[in-house]
Amino acid sequence: MMNSGKPIYTLTKDERIYAQKRIDVLFAGSESFIAYPLRIVFSRREPEEGKPLAAMLVSVSKKRFKRANKRNSVKRMVREVFRLHKHRFADVSATAGISLDVAFLYLKDELPSFAEIEKSMLKTINVLTDKLTKKDPDEGNS
Repeated sequence: MMNSGKPIYTLTKDERIYAQKRIDVLFAGSESFIAYPLRIVFSRREPEEGKPLAAMLVSVSKKRFKRANKRNSVKRMVREVFRLHKHRFADVSATAGISLDVAFLYLKDELPSFAEIEKSMLKTINVLTDKLTKKDPDEGNS
């Protein structure tokens, strides 16, 4: 499939973080902030040829939802919102000249609405844009 200037609305395996080594790197050398009900943990990496500029991981704690169907429902919703807005993450990454690994950790004890997750995702994009394009002296604050 050729990309004719239009975003491609799929979520490929390359756009998901699944390797334990990469997950360890993401959580070890990363920055974080909260866009309630999500906690966002992100790390920068060198862009690779043929790989997407933004990759994601979703985590919903068993402590929050005992039942797997509810955890899976939240994860599906977050993945869907990311899929719809991934071109914005790629734009932020391209502007900063890096690739991004982003983990979305769900914090709330109740099931979210789609609008709530989307609002949180848009806030995430704005905060990442600010953090990656402006070199703040107080970058360590999270």
